[in-house]
Amino acid sequence: MLAGTATLKVAVRAYFDHNATTPVSPDVLDVYLDALRSTPGNASSVHQDGQRARQRLEQARVQVAALLDAPPKDVVFTSGGTESDNLAVLGAVRAAHGERKHVVTTAIEHPAVLNACRQLEAEGVAVTYVRPERDGWINPDAIGAALRPETVLVTVMHANNETGVIQPVAEIGRIAREAGVLLHSDGVQAAGKIPASVTDLGVDLYAISGHKINAPKGVGALYVRKGAALAPLFFGGRHEQGRRAGTENVPGAIALGEAARIALERREEQARLSSHVRYRIERRVAGEIPRVMVNGWTAPRLPNTVNISFEGVEGEAMVIALDLRGFAVSSGSACSSGAVEPSHVLLAMGLDAPSAKASLRFSTGLGNTLEQADALVEAIAASAAHLRRLSPVYTEEVARV
Repeated sequence: MLAGTATLKVAVRAYFDHNATTPVSPDVLDVYLDALRSTPGNASSVHQDGQRARQRLEQARVQVAALLDAPPKDVVFTSGGTESDNLAVLGAVRAAHGERKHVVTTAIEHPAVLNACRQLEAEGVAVTYVRPERDGWINPDAIGAALRPETVLVTVMHANNETGVIQPVAEIGRIAREAGVLLHSDGVQAAGKIPASVTDLGVDLYAISGHKINAPKGVGALYVRKGAALAPLFFGGRHEQGRRAGTENVPGAIALGEAARIALERREEQARLSSHVRYRIERRVAGEIPRVMVNGWTAPRLPNTVNISFEGVEGEAMVIALDLRGFAVSSGSACSSGAVEPSHVLLAMGLDAPSAKASLRFSTGLGNTLEQADALVEAIAASAAHLRRLSPVYTEEVARV
């Protein structure tokens, strides 16, 4: 336990880690529990219970498709964002014919994409990793310059999970179409927070995850444009039109459908609320705490995400200190928790290792208020001051420079 924190008393906890996972909303929970109780059938069975499950599954597919402005038949239910990304990246490349064995991605992708690409490299596929600009934004021209005659897939996330920077997917989509190359986008952090029309974006494959939009964990979806070849990851029955074998998680899909419906209906309102809370945190931290830097602040960002580096502070120590004060935040991607290495995203943006390791992500969402934001800033200031007093590299003289 950190020195000086053992006697802290926390009256109320506040959650500022919505990019890692979101709480299940009450409305979604009601629908989910009802589905568990009232929809016991296998959606592939021909009896009445099975057909009832099929009907509700297809209604959920319609709701998810509406969030993505996609034809319902192009939506494939999966177990979550990682499976969706893997199915898109591995499936598209493995389905390619001839010598088209090259992928273009970026250095700031989620591990679900980066590790799928590393698996492809182990299978003999060449992969080009495009680096972002200093603000975390991917230049479409850099994607175009990386294309080769043998390129089969471009994969660029819609919005970054650590910085919230929104990528120019529509512009990249035009480049990919002109080159005759498939485009996949990891939309896990974007869908439900900003418009995610697969038509406007020009994507062939687009991944989402239920637990990022207040649905339960363990369910997601992948948009697959009609005609896009995709080799399956799993082998079994011909579920999901032969694209994803395995009995469908009907209650999970129903919950995801309801979450998608609510997200589409309330997207603008929630974005406005989230941006107010995010801005309060960002403005006060930058104005009241010395030697901090907002990462990606000059680029378009999600309304709910801010990433800040605190000079002379270890990010993990700050996470623990804030947790003891009643606030859940993150030092990066939850999928990399336990890692002691600095964020690959921030390093790719040009930060040095100490600055990258001194960074925290604050992601707002359902239930966060301006009052919570103010209380969080007070806790950040106290925690940073305490940890800097203990730091061998941060002194008051440094702070005044």
